Amino acid sequence: MRRFEFVQGTSAKFWMADVDDRTFVVVYGRLGTAGQRKEKAFPTAEAAARECEKKIAEKLREGYQEVGAPAAAAAPAASPAPPPAKLDLPPRVRPGDATEAQRKAAVHALSALAAARGRRSWVLGRAVRRARRALEPLGGLDPATDAALSAALDALLARVVAPSAADRLPLVRAIELLSELDAAAFARAVRDTWKAPPASSPAAGALALLKRQLEELGDPELGLRLGALLVDRPHHGSMSAEAGWARRWKALSPYLAAHLARNGRSLEEYLASIDAGSDPHVAQRIARMRAA
Repeated sequence: MRRFEFVQGTSAKFWMADVDDRTFVVVYGRLGTAGQRKEKAFPTAEAAARECEKKIAEKLREGYQEVGAPAAAAAPAASPAPPPAKLDLPPRVRPGDATEAQRKAAVHALSALAAARGRRSWVLGRAVRRARRALEPLGGLDPATDAALSAALDALLARVVAPSAADRLPLVRAIELLSELDAAAFARAVRDTWKAPPASSPAAGALALLKRQLEELGDPELGLRLGALLVDRPHHGSMSAEAGWARRWKALSPYLAAHLARNGRSLEEYLASIDAGSDPHVAQRIARMRAA
């Protein structure tokens, strides 16, 4: 079958066409998926061929690019089709140059959040929101470039695997903070700060999952964005929060599919391979991803 691909903005899809005697056959879908197959019968083989050429011309006008030459009986074996074009993820944070005052404010907010651990959930939630607002002006800064910020963040992230429940910071809250910073900070947290959580830690299973995804994807930015969706807890009774989660997954999935396709994997295959362990919340998130 002749294969055509369209990769632009948030779109990453393919379209394939062939003629089988008097039947025009197409397969189409998002990159990284098996796609859908449709067939249409014609009175003659010539009519089916004309329809095929007509549809190919339409796809070319729409911006699709052919990625493989048509097969020919006497022609030598065709070269493998090139991998799908790499998609550049849209910015996660607004870039900018943080002032010294903004960095100090971020350090202060992280220290205040550390002091709020173990308190009522609404107190902790308010402290997290304040810390995120303080991190936002840093423009996706890598905290490793600022000693005071790095120390404050590392001390806080270590609380995710603290032995005492009163000292712990929920993993989902830590991911919220890391989402305001360079993805390198997420990679370091997973590989170093959280590399050996105690077996009794409620986050042990999710941390092992984040580590596997980071290693398999080989891309800290994708690892952070996918990880944030996987460990996000369902917001019971909050339809707007769940709708927001669905929008985030819909926006990310084409980029993840294209990344996987470059390594010969489909999105469906990848999602099916994710082991949620004994975490029902992660299992629910994976199920929603596969159903979308």
